[in-house]
Amino acid sequence: MSQQADSVKSILYALGANAAIALAKLYAAVSTGSSAMLAEAIHSCADCANQGLLLLGIKWAKRPASVEHPLGHGKAVYFWSFIVALMLFSMGGLFSVREGAHKLHAQEPLSAPWLAIGVLLFSIGAEIVSLNGCLREVNKARGKRNLWRWFRESRQSELIVVLGEDIAALFGLVLALGAIGLTLVTGDPLFDALGSIAIGVLLILIALALAIEIKGLLIGQSVEPDLQHAIQETIRGREEVEHVLNLITLQLGADVMVAVKAKMREVGSAPELAEAINHCESALREAFPQVKWVFFEPDLRS
Repeated sequence: MSQQADSVKSILYALGANAAIALAKLYAAVSTGSSAMLAEAIHSCADCANQGLLLLGIKWAKRPASVEHPLGHGKAVYFWSFIVALMLFSMGGLFSVREGAHKLHAQEPLSAPWLAIGVLLFSIGAEIVSLNGCLREVNKARGKRNLWRWFRESRQSELIVVLGEDIAALFGLVLALGAIGLTLVTGDPLFDALGSIAIGVLLILIALALAIEIKGLLIGQSVEPDLQHAIQETIRGREEVEHVLNLITLQLGADVMVAVKAKMREVGSAPELAEAINHCESALREAFPQVKWVFFEPDLRS
């Protein structure tokens, strides 16, 4: 089984990188008076806010179960991850497209392009550091799966969002660098406007992909397929169980709920049956510490 990745560590990598990038862009904006660079600085500040929301989601998800929330608050992290995807779509994607469209109609020469290039190169370096930190945590969780399969199967929404944000930011910075470079070489600010639109489209596509994945977790999704199979095999391997009739799992943030219907081997009395079920539940929790709730129903069907 793959290890559980440290989502908080990945978020802190991204927060540190975005904070450094935001400060660099703010310095460039103040030094050059460039409205475009100020917009980029605001975008990076928004990314920092996104990481703050993810940390808030993780904290809320750890609140204990209550009468109103008997299965805990684990899914809170999915809600805040979805909010971050919406912010990436609106404050990132739509804003960049709007800025690019505005530049198409009101083309202005670049102000201090070499300072902008220097800031972009620094930002690319910071994003590479952040992405490497995120990928180290992703590699712990994905095991032998490729990155795309892990993205589709992972139940760690906060880690999915950080990876998506890092990839979007890095490719966006590369696009911005290429657009500014072409503008500097040709003297035509059209490339700067087209670069902003391309960045916006990229952010919108990644935000939509993130939202689609997180939507399934918000509605209610089983555990990852490999974990589902391992849980089922563990129950089947118990000597108290004759046949597993049905198995339902539900991912609730870092915690898991398991509901089992099984035909048990014959025992002499009801107390012995209850004891056999208790042994199965204890073994399941011992093998899978993330399993917090187990509902075990014995049945006589074959």
